[in-house]
Amino acid sequence: MKKREEKEANNERWLLTYSDLITLLMIFFVVLYAGSNINASKYKALSDSFKVALGGGKSIIGNDNSPDISENTPPINTKVSEEKSFENLKKSVDNYIENSNLKFNVSTAIEERGLVISLKDSLIFDSGKANIKPESKVKLVELGRILSGMDNYMRVEGHTDNIPINNNEFKSNWQLSVIRATNVTEMLIDKCNISPKRLSAVGYGEYRPIGDNKTEQGRSKNRRVDLIILSSKFDKVESNK
Repeated sequence: MKKREEKEANNERWLLTYSDLITLLMIFFVVLYAGSNINASKYKALSDSFKVALGGGKSIIGNDNSPDISENTPPINTKVSEEKSFENLKKSVDNYIENSNLKFNVSTAIEERGLVISLKDSLIFDSGKANIKPESKVKLVELGRILSGMDNYMRVEGHTDNIPINNNEFKSNWQLSVIRATNVTEMLIDKCNISPKRLSAVGYGEYRPIGDNKTEQGRSKNRRVDLIILSSKFDKVESNK
């Protein structure tokens, strides 16, 4: 009987496995790259490309029931950009403070809530009064114009020490702190062209101290007006006021 000829082994099958491996590696590195700064448009393009690469199947990023991501969704690095903007604005304010000899009356700090510019009450007001001193108006306006460069919401906070007040104008520190904050806010609107929609005024009286009210030095720190450029994560809260 004639011996059947053996089929020649297919030595090229390893190329298929190799090709699949290369494709998976390429997809893996694309995911790593795109994930470093992904936004909605990149997400959709990447998802679509995977569908094509996998033969029209479901995307490995999501599934058919996944909610659509709006193309208006901000990139993940938005917070980083805002932090940089706060740093730049703080530098501008600090330069103004230095050049205007205000370093003993004005201080700045970047906090979780945003950029805080703290002004001693004696710079702006006479003791127990809420009217802005005429000689301080120019400096306050110049400062306000620097702050107007950002579109974030701004909050003006009035603070006092714990020494009771009872004069012909105000019956409590609450009243004094609120009217002081309101007067500063109105000046920012009238003289610095800051939209009223971006501003709010609030008075805390003696109840948000940053110094020890048992000492004159501490009480001096507590008598202040804070101008706060709010972080955008508080936008929803401010816009609903």
